[in-house]
Amino acid sequence: MRILVVEDEKPLADAVARGLRRDGMAVDVAYDGESGQEKASITRYDVVVLDRDLPGMSGDELCRQLINSGALTRVLMLTASGTVADRVAGLSLGADDYLAKPFAFAELVARVRALGRRATPAQPPLLTALDLELDPARRTVRRGDGEIELTRKELGVLEVLLSAGGAVVSSEELLERVWDENADPFTTTVRVTMMTLRKKLGEPGIIETVVGSGYRVPSAGRAEHARD
Repeated sequence: MRILVVEDEKPLADAVARGLRRDGMAVDVAYDGESGQEKASITRYDVVVLDRDLPGMSGDELCRQLINSGALTRVLMLTASGTVADRVAGLSLGADDYLAKPFAFAELVARVRALGRRATPAQPPLLTALDLELDPARRTVRRGDGEIELTRKELGVLEVLLSAGGAVVSSEELLERVWDENADPFTTTVRVTMMTLRKKLGEPGIIETVVGSGYRVPSAGRAEHARD
């Protein structure tokens, strides 16, 4: 998932970004509403974690703009006030969820993941291809009877490809969905990650290169029930 954190308290914003990245998400950060609006106008984010009490352009105004843009982006609003009236006011602006500070980080991650699932077509419990299974909730990958250890980026690339249901995914889209704004678009990052991912997945090969277009998993499917 691609996440934008808009929070003017820099230590908090950076801490939230680090934590979400550790959980496998690609995270960009903005420290004011104007910067957040600019980033959101350029990049399609699955979730925006938005502080309501921003200087300059308020979180309320940025939330309105995000909703009015018609994007599928989901908004998780943060605020120092946890009163019922304040929560109702935030949700009435179009925010999808509301979390009062201070918050437990595990709860923030769970809420972001829940919103991310709503930002795109609903994902099944398991993503599959041949004898490969990826569990998006547990962040695990199995092939046959064995579990495969992947890095966060390798797992992210595999999830995007399997979620595409056999469609071709370009290198540019993989870079946008799996990496953050600090990634250099002119590097061989995607190609190198793809090489190591293919090696770990083993034979027979699952990921197909479509010359001049990108990559796909032709046999990608969706399992109806999670593994017991």
